Amino acid sequence: MTYDPIQLEIFKHLFAAVAEEMGTVLRKSSYSPNIKERRDFSCALFDARGRMAAQAAHIPVHLGSMPLSVEAAVRRFSGDLHPGDVVILNDPFRGGTHLPDITMVSPVFLPSPVFGRGAGGEGVGFVASRAHHADVGGMTPGSMPVAREIFQEGLIIPPVKLVRGGETDPAILDLILANVRTPQERRGDLQAQMAANRRGAERFVELVTRYGLDEVDEAMDQLMAYTERMTRRLLASLPDGDYAFSDALDNDGITPDPVPVTVKVSIRGEQATVDFTGSAPQQQGSINAVEAITLSAVYYVFRCLLGLDVPNNAGCLAPIKVIAPAGTVVNALSPAPVAGGNVETSQRIVDVLLGALAQACPEKVPAASQGTMNNVTIGGSALTPGPSTLTGTRPKNGRGGQQFAYYETIGGGTGARPNADGVSAIHSHMTNTLNTPVEALEYAYPLRVRRYAVREGSGGEGKFRGGDGIIREIEALTDCQVTLLTERRERGPYGLAGGGSGKCGENALIRDGKESPLPGKGSVELKAGDVLSIRTPGGGGYGVK
Repeated sequence: MTYDPIQLEIFKHLFAAVAEEMGTVLRKSSYSPNIKERRDFSCALFDARGRMAAQAAHIPVHLGSMPLSVEAAVRRFSGDLHPGDVVILNDPFRGGTHLPDITMVSPVFLPSPVFGRGAGGEGVGFVASRAHHADVGGMTPGSMPVAREIFQEGLIIPPVKLVRGGETDPAILDLILANVRTPQERRGDLQAQMAANRRGAERFVELVTRYGLDEVDEAMDQLMAYTERMTRRLLASLPDGDYAFSDALDNDGITPDPVPVTVKVSIRGEQATVDFTGSAPQQQGSINAVEAITLSAVYYVFRCLLGLDVPNNAGCLAPIKVIAPAGTVVNALSPAPVAGGNVETSQRIVDVLLGALAQACPEKVPAASQGTMNNVTIGGSALTPGPSTLTGTRPKNGRGGQQFAYYETIGGGTGARPNADGVSAIHSHMTNTLNTPVEALEYAYPLRVRRYAVREGSGGEGKFRGGDGIIREIEALTDCQVTLLTERRERGPYGLAGGGSGKCGENALIRDGKESPLPGKGSVELKAGDVLSIRTPGGGGYGVK
């Protein structure tokens, strides 16, 4: 069967719409501001072979990693997946990324009778949702600690069936909820993911009912083949050669030494090899990335070069070979801590890839963006529970009472482009979330936003300036613990073609009117009335001014 471009475009949007609708259900039915407001989640559709057929425009860091979660679920329950089952997992070494990212995978089966090939009960594919949960236990509230081993970072969930035949397993759910600080919020967010998967399965079956299984399968195959062809065409348009680039993370939070990330991109005709040999060994601190993160970063960078009209699916990586040596910071082995690898090392991997590709296609590649997600987690107790725990009451000052856990990434400046300034005060690259609105944050937590502004002048100089970062200052209304996982505090985002570097970020504690600097990574106790000040990096500049 051969599809013309119009038919392919229709199916591209039909498949993407399933994932988008899953995301809408997840967002609207979730409890935590991190999912409901920041939209820190992804949803995707997979064929019967576990290949990603479509992902909604959600989180880039999930692009190459969600297929590994589906693979892990299928491998664990080979031959034992049935209608109504849901597999849950977060183990970074078995298909996950870091522990707060909980994935649910649902097989999709045809009811009987259904127009098309096969009898009722035939498996036709999978749907999956992944959401960042604001707390999954561990040594600090928010589950993003500067840890030395993964066991300190939170509850590890191997692939297990949370739902069997449409019935939730109460023992599995109770086990999860018993190990987190905010069980009611977690219950609500997990139920929202289940609802998203149900909706995705329903829409998938509707597509098969309408068009027939043969046609749906063929459309998926052809869309993946189309993406692969477009990727090969992109690679063929680049000059053959080897393009190398190195950058470094500030440190691992345990020692002060920089952590190099090195890449060599080799272009040969319609194929590319991306080799991270020479990157630092895995570290003591929690900046280690598992292989899934590195694959996601590679997927993201080449996907950006393809253009918006090319669908998100498994075809993108087909002509690209990724070499990430085991035991390094870009392919860590258990029991390495990995909380920051997903959010910080992923950004540096993107930086070095773009730095290398800028040599091959300078007209397409911007200077470095802020290069960090500026992760902030704040947790503790309030005298009365907040509305996210279903009570509807405002948090108050004081000790004891209901636990809360707030997590956020903060935007910054993007790199200047070959023909335009960078964008100020926005999330970039491997995060695609929104901010937590001030009103939502203050309503849900015993916190008050004292300042939220553009960090003027933080972008790098050049013919085109880098975008400016953000200043976000949060006052604690109760004693609490803050954990920071931030980068670009020691070396600013690089400029290109003679452009200047963006200004480094800064973290500070303001107590009784006096300001004290805080490290890029670490935990600190706040007293009621203390103010946490985060000043994010600007993007690099482009060209000589």
